[in-house]
Amino acid sequence: MSQAVALAESVPLTAHEALSGVFGSVSLAAWIFLLVPQLVTNYRMRSAEGISLAFLTVWFVGDVTNLVGAVWASLVPTVIALAVYFCFADLVLIAQCVYYNVLNARRAARKASVQSGNGSATAADDDAAGSREEEPLLSRRESAASSIGLPGSHRRRSSATSSARRQHRGSQPRRDSLARIVEEGSGRREWVTNVASIAAVCAVGSVGWVVAWKSGAWAPQPSEEGREAEGMPVGAEVLGYVSAVCYLGARIPQIVKNYRDKSCEGLSLLFFMLSLLGNLTYGAGILCHSIEKEYFLRNLPWLIGSLGTMVEDVTIFAQFRIYGDKSESEAVV
Repeated sequence: MSQAVALAESVPLTAHEALSGVFGSVSLAAWIFLLVPQLVTNYRMRSAEGISLAFLTVWFVGDVTNLVGAVWASLVPTVIALAVYFCFADLVLIAQCVYYNVLNARRAARKASVQSGNGSATAADDDAAGSREEEPLLSRRESAASSIGLPGSHRRRSSATSSARRQHRGSQPRRDSLARIVEEGSGRREWVTNVASIAAVCAVGSVGWVVAWKSGAWAPQPSEEGREAEGMPVGAEVLGYVSAVCYLGARIPQIVKNYRDKSCEGLSLLFFMLSLLGNLTYGAGILCHSIEKEYFLRNLPWLIGSLGTMVEDVTIFAQFRIYGDKSESEAVV
């Protein structure tokens, strides 16, 4: 603690360093809460069909290589601790998805076996129903009316049925408009909740940086020109690039799955919003610290992995918009 305080006193706190610290703290908060919305969504739906396991698997490989590269390069302890946390959180989410996929597959298999078993039992009923369908429609209606034993019952039933149909046609537009209002209201509430959650994460990260700075746990970092000139080990740099490639390629299976299903059902929008926030603030924190060539090249793999995935996150946002509107329009028809 005394070394951190001495460092804080020796290195002046500039606006760039303050922004770098705030962005880094907000990014840390976003990464900590990142997987929680998707875990909650899977738990509520009792299903993980919406999320691609290939997406999670490639992402997990990226986190593992990121962890090994961070340890190899002797990065700051917070980066290593965050990489460990991510590997653990990835395993939890993957285990949850596998659990729900296996559970729902077994339920579907049991349901299919029960239906196939009842198929032979209902064959005789189907034959009887088929022979009855060969009778004239008018005779069947008359026999049904006579079985009731009330004169004029067929006429009353017919008039009641036609009246119900007219009422159904008349009330259908009102129900459609009501359904649209409900869908728009629920969608608006979801966006308000997500925006409020993002604002809360930003506030927590900012307050966390202030507390860390005042207590001496965080201090402006010196330029470390000698260390930057030495560079990082080649193996750690290679692992950094492998991690960046994994992060860039991880979202492609999810984008393809959304396109094939024409749906984003089962995905948490807040999950990708936090991912975008974390990547944006992470890259901004690095660039605010320094834009010197050696420093930039040293952090290039992590910049590619964070800022590059933002394009894919925006693509998924567009899919939420396109397929979300389509699903809502189909729901009210």
